[in-house]
Amino acid sequence: MDSEDAKDRERELRERIIHRMQSLGQAHRPQVKHHELQNLKAAANRLDRLLRDARQSEQDELRTVAVRLDQLLSDIDAGKDVVKEILRRENLQKE
Repeated sequence: MDSEDAKDRERELRERIIHRMQSLGQAHRPQVKHHELQNLKAAANRLDRLLRDARQSEQDELRTVAVRLDQLLSDIDAGKDVVKEILRRENLQKE
């Protein structure tokens, strides 16, 4: 019986704590003005656009690198000397 009473008291206390925390959270929630909300939404849209553009740019760059690598591997397979081409590209990148 004492165990049941202790569990009931613990559950009641837990529920009171949860209720109190929820009421405090709602009471202290800052009110965002309409124009501030619009500014935040616009900023979020700009950020989404920047991320999308960056992702597209990275994908384009990866495609270019994959094409170069494929060509390099084809040249190696054909028995061509690719060292000069690699050195030439390294020199172009340094400039």
